[in-house]
Amino acid sequence: MRQRESATTSAPPVTSAKDFAAAATASENDASDVPMVAHRSPPQPDSACLYGLIGDVALAGSDNSETNPYAIAANFMAYLSCAIGRSAYLPIGNTGHHARLFCLHIGRSGRGRKGDALSLVMRLDQALRELNADVAPQIHRGGLSTREGLVALIHDGYKQGAQEIPPINDKRLWVVESEFANVLHQSRRGGNTLSAALRDCWDGVSLKPATKTNRLFASYPHLCLSGAISPTELMGLMTAREMTNGFANRFMMIWAERSQILPFPKATSQAKVDSLARKVLEILEFVRADEYHVRDELRLELTAQAQWRYAHLYRGELNDEGGIDLVSGLLERRAPMLLRLAMLFALSDVQLRIDVVHIDAAMAWMQYVAASVRYVFVSAAEEEKIALSRKLSNQLFDFLQTRGAATRSQINTECFAGRASKTQIDAAIEHLLTATPPKICLQLLNRPQETPGTPTRVYRLV
Repeated sequence: MRQRESATTSAPPVTSAKDFAAAATASENDASDVPMVAHRSPPQPDSACLYGLIGDVALAGSDNSETNPYAIAANFMAYLSCAIGRSAYLPIGNTGHHARLFCLHIGRSGRGRKGDALSLVMRLDQALRELNADVAPQIHRGGLSTREGLVALIHDGYKQGAQEIPPINDKRLWVVESEFANVLHQSRRGGNTLSAALRDCWDGVSLKPATKTNRLFASYPHLCLSGAISPTELMGLMTAREMTNGFANRFMMIWAERSQILPFPKATSQAKVDSLARKVLEILEFVRADEYHVRDELRLELTAQAQWRYAHLYRGELNDEGGIDLVSGLLERRAPMLLRLAMLFALSDVQLRIDVVHIDAAMAWMQYVAASVRYVFVSAAEEEKIALSRKLSNQLFDFLQTRGAATRSQINTECFAGRASKTQIDAAIEHLLTATPPKICLQLLNRPQETPGTPTRVYRLV
C-alpha cells in the first residue's frame, strides 16, 4: 500500500477528475445562489436491475453474505456477455451490436467487497466447465500492461523464428482487473496504447500492430472486462484526456459497497451453483457459444412495443445532458450500452426477441450508472448547482414554448420575475444553446439606423 501511495504522489502532475470537474463547473455564482449541501445518500439502484437469471445469481451470492448483489450482477453480466460471443447481434443502422460489456465496480477499500463480488462468478465458471468446457470463455486475471500483451492473449498466429505459433481461435476473453488502478497507471506511461486497445475491443474492432516490427494482431476480438477500484484511486489516476476520449464512458461504472454486516458469512451451496450453471449452459448452447467461428448469425430484434419504449428513452433520458461536460462525457454511451444490456437480458431468457421488460431492466442499470457517476465525480454542492441550473433551463424552455421568442430583459422579468441572478440566467441559456441538438438559437436584431447601440439579442426555439 505504501508503495502504491508513493508511486502516486511522485508521478508527474496530471489533470485529475476532481480538477476537471471543478474547471467544468467553474462559474461566477454567488454563495447565495445555491444552498450549500454537505450530505447526500449513495446511489440506490432499482430492484428492476436484478432481472431473470442475472438477479438469481446476484441474490444467490448476496444471501447470507456481505457482498452487494448489484456488484455480483454486474460482474456476472460481464462474464456472460463474454461467454455469449459474437454469434448473436442486434443491427442498429449500419452497426451490428454484440452483448459486450465493460464493468467498473467502485467502492471504498474494505467496504466495497470487490473481491467477494467475483467469487460466485468464478465458482459458476468452474461448474460450467465441468458441464461443457467448450462454452466457457478464456479468463485472464494477471493484469494488463500493453496493447501487445493484450493482443498476445487472442492473437491470430505468428512466426517466432522458424516456428509457427498457431492462432488462438476462441477470441472470447474475460479480463478481470481486481486492481483497475494498474490499467490507469499503464495508460499514463509515455507511448502506452493500452487504453486505445481497450476502446477498440469494446467496439469489436480488430487489433492491428502498432509498429511495423511487431506483426502480432487479433481479428474479431470479443473482450469483456470486470474492473474494481476505490474512488480515491479513480479520482487520482484517471486523467481528463481519458474522460473525454471515449475510454471512461465505455465502462458501466457502479458504486457498490457491502449490503450488510455479517461476522460469519455463508457460502452459496454447491447445489445452487450447479443449478445456476446449468441455466447458463442452456443460454450458451442456444447461442452456439462453442462454435468460435460463428459471427453475426443470430439476429435479435426489438418488438414494436420495445421499439417505442427505446425511442421514448432515446429522445429523453438517454440523451439528457448531465449538467456539466464531465458528467455528459462519462454518460455519452448510455444508449448503445442499454441496447447491449437489453440483448443480454433477452438472451438470458433464451430468446432473440427483445421485449419492453428487457429495455426497462437495462434502463434501470443506466439510471444506476448515471447516479454512480454523479456520486463519484461531482460533489454534493456542485450537484445542487446543477439541479438548480437544469430546473431554470426547463423553466426557460417552457416559457419560450409559450412566448416563441424573448429578449434577455424579457427572460429576466417575465420568465424568472427578477428572482434569478445574471449567472443563473446565463447558465440556463447556455444549457439550451449547447444541447445536442440545440433547443434554442440566438438571433441578433440590428437597431434602426437612427438608434445607437448594439444589436438586440433575441432567444427563440429552434
